[in-house]
Amino acid sequence: MTGAEDDIPLGERKTVTDFCYLLDKSKQLFNGLRDLPQYRHKQWQSYFGRTFDVYTKLWKFQQQHRQVLENRHGLKRWQIGEVASKIGQLYYHYYLRTSETSYLNEAFSFYSAIRQRSYYYQVNKEDRPELVVKKLRYYARYIVVCLLLNKMDLVKVLVKELSEEIEEYTQRFNTEDQLEWNLVLQEVAAFLEADPVVVLNNENTVVVISNRLQEGGMSPLEQGMVVGQLTLADALIIGNCNNQVKFSELTIDMFRILQALEREPVNLATTTSKHGTLALTRCLPSQEPSEKPAKRENPHKYLLYKPTFSQLFTFLSASFKELPVNSVLLVYLSATGVFPTGCLDYEGPYDFGGVLTNTNRDVVNGETGQKRNQAQKEMHCLHPGDLFPFTRKPLFVIVDSSNSTAYKNFTNLFGQPLVCLLSPTVYPQSMQDQSQRGSLFTLFLYCPLLAFLSVCGLSSLRQGLWEKAEQFLCKVFRDIGQMITHSRAIDQAFLQFYGDEFLRLLLIRFVFCSATLRMHKLFQESRSFPESYPQLPKQDTVESSFLRKHVLELAAMLDVQRLFWDGALDVNY
Repeated sequence: MTGAEDDIPLGERKTVTDFCYLLDKSKQLFNGLRDLPQYRHKQWQSYFGRTFDVYTKLWKFQQQHRQVLENRHGLKRWQIGEVASKIGQLYYHYYLRTSETSYLNEAFSFYSAIRQRSYYYQVNKEDRPELVVKKLRYYARYIVVCLLLNKMDLVKVLVKELSEEIEEYTQRFNTEDQLEWNLVLQEVAAFLEADPVVVLNNENTVVVISNRLQEGGMSPLEQGMVVGQLTLADALIIGNCNNQVKFSELTIDMFRILQALEREPVNLATTTSKHGTLALTRCLPSQEPSEKPAKRENPHKYLLYKPTFSQLFTFLSASFKELPVNSVLLVYLSATGVFPTGCLDYEGPYDFGGVLTNTNRDVVNGETGQKRNQAQKEMHCLHPGDLFPFTRKPLFVIVDSSNSTAYKNFTNLFGQPLVCLLSPTVYPQSMQDQSQRGSLFTLFLYCPLLAFLSVCGLSSLRQGLWEKAEQFLCKVFRDIGQMITHSRAIDQAFLQFYGDEFLRLLLIRFVFCSATLRMHKLFQESRSFPESYPQLPKQDTVESSFLRKHVLELAAMLDVQRLFWDGALDVNY
């Protein structure tokens, strides 16, 4: 031991030793997270709890002993920033695994503190490119969280700062990853521009609209209404569209539908104290899951970007296995269509094609994919028949694809509630040009007014008129709800799902989308209309004269009634 170390008081030496132990333990646990399966709740939750516990101790320890650690251990501000960044990542991944949006606010608190306190400021002065990369990655993660919290003004500021950091980094170190970082900037810029319509206030500033389910945002069920008691528990959100805007393994369609399946987040207990230190109080999840978990605010979601068939099937099977009693599994497919080859006399559940799964470079059993003969089925495809085993439990399917109609040839083999909502397969040319910025069908399920304005060619709207139109749509949606529940011809499956708020909202928005496109003059063929399995009774719902009147009233309010048929539907069925 050197003389300098001998001069360090024993208490301070113990402080440094304890800090190093906590830091090493936290890194070990954090690195182990990537090896955890994303499914099987009980396996990963206890591990997450242990990791949170260690990071709580580490964060509080460095706050309490900051001066000793700086003087005796050479603790730098960027190292404190790294700990805060890891805690932010923990909260973000806990959100991904639980779908509890409150944890997004916790991630934001830590990411925000890093920037406000300039924890990474000194990194640029050190001759270590790997430290600058840590800073760049922090920015990218912070941007993802801000996007999910709809903090779009802050995203624009962060993108500008990230752009400057990337420029300085690439000029200073002459690195080979410049193209990758520039691609990150391009992706987030395209993501920000994906919404086809902006809402403007009186100062011509863009107003950010949240499309998560607000408190009291759904009309209560009518008294005495008999609907199912099923609850949406799990959702698989799959994105595999070619050339669609994406950022951080989230396509714009995935980003929109995941928000349609969430309530507006509330703050938990991360607070900034009067001394300006970031305090952790009760916001960290406990190590041991409770025996009776509290009822989830939101359905649990798996986000799968370009999965292979085996990955998709694994997650489907895990969700199916863990689905609680009286619960629903939702499968959302936003993917390129795969069409059948050849004509067969017998048409079964594998003869209509389906949607594309990732080919994984077309390597199958060590051999690159060979040309199939016409009797063979496409293997890199989710066929309708692939979903049949999962219809043993309540299943709600949404397919947004150029071959969505393959899924209308379902057979309900097991008598469980089953509904498929299917997108149009053909759009007018003017709409096709917008497909990179997300599907119109998913836009209707995410924000019906935004989709209505888009289909009418409007690119901006005043905030006052937006709010008036939103209030009118609330009335329309109440009426659509009554159409669904009062129809004597409707399939019982729709009513069995209607008791869940999220599924009710999706069904109502689907009916509104169908009615709107049927009346729009640009949509002139049946392939341009959404379909469903089982079929909805058209006269009671999507072609109801009452609903047509509502669509025309909304069009008149927005001064676009010329775009809609105002008499009997004059389209080709």
